[in-house]
Amino acid sequence: MIPVPGFEAKRVAMFGLGRTGLGVARALEAGGATVLCWDDGEARREEAQSEGLELHDLYNADWSQIEALVLSPGVPLTHPAPHALVLAAKAAEVPVIGDMELFQRALDASGKRARMVAVTGTNGKSTTTALIGHLIRQAGGNAQIGGNIGRAVLDLDPPEDQTVYVIEISSYQLDLAPGFRPDVAVLLNITPDHLDRHGNFENYVAIKDRIFANQTARGYAVFGIDSEPVARLCTSRCGQQAAAGSNEGGPKVIPISARKSLGRGVYVLGGKIYHSRSSRVEEGADLNGITTLQGSHNWENAAAAFAAVRVLGIDPAKIADGLKRFPGLAHRMEQVGEHDGVRFINDSKATNADAAARALATYDKIYWIAGGVAKAGGIEPLAEYFPKVAKAYLIGNSAQDFAATLDGRVKHTLSGTLDEAVLQAAHDAAKDENAVVLLSPACASFDQFPDFEKRGDAFRDAVRALAQSSDKAKQGGGAAA
Repeated sequence: MIPVPGFEAKRVAMFGLGRTGLGVARALEAGGATVLCWDDGEARREEAQSEGLELHDLYNADWSQIEALVLSPGVPLTHPAPHALVLAAKAAEVPVIGDMELFQRALDASGKRARMVAVTGTNGKSTTTALIGHLIRQAGGNAQIGGNIGRAVLDLDPPEDQTVYVIEISSYQLDLAPGFRPDVAVLLNITPDHLDRHGNFENYVAIKDRIFANQTARGYAVFGIDSEPVARLCTSRCGQQAAAGSNEGGPKVIPISARKSLGRGVYVLGGKIYHSRSSRVEEGADLNGITTLQGSHNWENAAAAFAAVRVLGIDPAKIADGLKRFPGLAHRMEQVGEHDGVRFINDSKATNADAAARALATYDKIYWIAGGVAKAGGIEPLAEYFPKVAKAYLIGNSAQDFAATLDGRVKHTLSGTLDEAVLQAAHDAAKDENAVVLLSPACASFDQFPDFEKRGDAFRDAVRALAQSSDKAKQGGGAAA
């Protein structure tokens, strides 16, 4: 745990007591604050109370006696409307902040020479964050990995002089972190997502751009320029620095691409990473044959990770070796089994069309399980990949809408549940050589599962049950013979 300083003997309100909120409350108390905890859910209030945290109905709080409101990232700050407690805090001129802001303040006050790499983007940030941490550890460094992935940021170990914090940060968290200042900031890509929480796409882009806002000339800014909105931000920042005549006002810019060669930056062509800081281009690593980094989207992730750890001083040869040893992440194009010659791929993390596109682009002869709570636009943006889909198996709330999109273009069936979809897809794919059954829903999970992890676990369990059923049938057949 990282104790949060600056609130000693002061009252701090904490609203939202999920994984992040509970970690924040404990870290604030460890720093000497009196924390007033509240959540609208009774179960979460009971959990907080069982851990010894003080409950206080913030709807009836005296805000004149509260130093700050720490908001869970899941609570609306601005859109579709500010939460009632946000309005109450602002009316009393109480600052509204989040866990990343507290982490930055704790890091600044520590006196340690720890560094921070922060990763954001609509898609790919979890893989890239995990990959950066993996590469640092493979090179012998002390990487603490967390934030919007794995451990909550304030649950990480306290800073030491050689600590490198590798942090995944969401747009919700950036919106609550006005002082956030990573040494290396990575913005992978931006596509329309979470617009209900940010109002419109322009606001969403502006919030993602905040990851660079407080960086100094000692920092590094990595831009994934294959994404048009990110490319514009990169061009704008470079233009501002050129107009100023120096880099004194901002970080050193490193563009990365998985589609084209660059005169300066890091790029991937033909599965090989190339890097250049001046006019000399060098080969850095070969990604061909690394099964956990398949597809152009993972090449982009690898290029970003290479750029980030290279500026930390890690030798390219060690980076190349570390890339080969990357185990991958659960629920991100994770092969969870093979049955009757069919591979089963768990890409439950694909909660929007752009994320699903990355998996659909990687495989051929796809028996596709899709559906759930659809995002704006549904699956129409995936039309270019429809010829690769042998059949689709539609589940959840979006099944009827997705069926309408696929009518006359892709064979499909309304499976309803994930278990049924796995059975149907496995049966059909077994007749097709080199087929994959791909769970890449292009949807949120909340109609049938509490989160994408539980959905992916259910897929894995269904595949395991399929194999066990087949084994039992074979054993029974053998005994009868």
